[in-house]
Amino acid sequence: MRADLIIKNIGHLATMRGVNKPRIKEEMNDIEILENAYIAINDGKISYVGQGHIIDGLIGDKTEIHDANGLTVTPGLIDPHTHLVHGGSRENEFSLKISGVPYIDILKQGGGILSTVKSTKEASLDQLYDKAKKSLDIMLGYGVTTVESKSGYGLELDTEKKQLEVNQKLDQTHPVDIVSTFLGAHAVPKKYKENPDEFVDIIIEMLPKVKDLAQFCDVFCEEGVFSVEQTRKILNKAKEYGYKVKLHADEIVSIGGAELAAEIGAISADHLMAASEDGMKLMAKNKVIANILPGTSFSLMKNYAEARKMIEHGVPIALSTDYNPGSCPTENIQLIMQLGSLALKMTPNEVLTAVTINAAYSVDKADEIGSIEVGKKADLVIFDAPNVDYIMYHFGINHTHSVYKEGKLVVDNKNIVY
Repeated sequence: MRADLIIKNIGHLATMRGVNKPRIKEEMNDIEILENAYIAINDGKISYVGQGHIIDGLIGDKTEIHDANGLTVTPGLIDPHTHLVHGGSRENEFSLKISGVPYIDILKQGGGILSTVKSTKEASLDQLYDKAKKSLDIMLGYGVTTVESKSGYGLELDTEKKQLEVNQKLDQTHPVDIVSTFLGAHAVPKKYKENPDEFVDIIIEMLPKVKDLAQFCDVFCEEGVFSVEQTRKILNKAKEYGYKVKLHADEIVSIGGAELAAEIGAISADHLMAASEDGMKLMAKNKVIANILPGTSFSLMKNYAEARKMIEHGVPIALSTDYNPGSCPTENIQLIMQLGSLALKMTPNEVLTAVTINAAYSVDKADEIGSIEVGKKADLVIFDAPNVDYIMYHFGINHTHSVYKEGKLVVDNKNIVY
């Protein structure tokens, strides 16, 4: 078959193919690297991956040929945990945070998540869209081609629905694919602090009303937020409505979030800085992906999740930005990758696995994205780097040269061109 597009002269091609499940243990480090490679693309999907001389029959009169100039190519990066859609920002809290003022005290002053809830409620859908689109362009510039985006800054139906409608509009109008998650259970509003179970019932009432706008349901399972029992109740009901489930688990205190994720069959448990070793073992046994967010630890100046111990136990690892206006205001997935190596002690190959194929599994899209193999979307990043290690070694800069989304050039020489 004549190709629509061929990308040739790829110095190092990290295909991420070869294991048809979330990668664990040594599999995370054992990735296929092809030298002097090329990729053929038809109708936005990969039709052939080869090395050396381009085989006869691929090049036709209308075939475009792009030269990768010996650079490194990977699958499009996947950011599987973000709070992309929100109003306002919280830089006014920054000095308080770095001076050691506890979050609970900032919350009492009207700051924290309640500040973002207020800003998000007051913003129109178009204002939220414009703000999120700006961030999505930044993410694309760093090589991200798929993003999970949560609601959670409404805590009531209308604003939660508005956030999810922004996700839908972005998915329809922006090159980056959006995976939408309902996170109505992100915090307990003040009026329900004395009776949080009443708010749990309200969340459950919302579930069928937003099902056409979200694929996943998430709950912030944490001390002082939603208990294990409350989280179990919400997520089991979400499963009845057809949601896939994940949860914020054991971010600050180990209350059994990792264990619950294993019990209810969550696709991922996220954060896990305080996860117990028993929880890790149960996650491994039940094939729950650990979605680790080292940027949040960095921003909050707190401990990091024990990624090496999780890998040893056989837990598949994904990495995410956790982009949000409070605990991790960054869209830079490459910074997260570099923290994956420098703070979590993951090898560069493990890090790349965590933001490609394992991240694809954590958003239930591994049949479409996450690796460079025939039939999958031609979501590709050309890095201005000689190899994968260099991306993690040379930290603090954007290594992206070009990005292809479903075979279309959307970033060229660091410039957005879609």
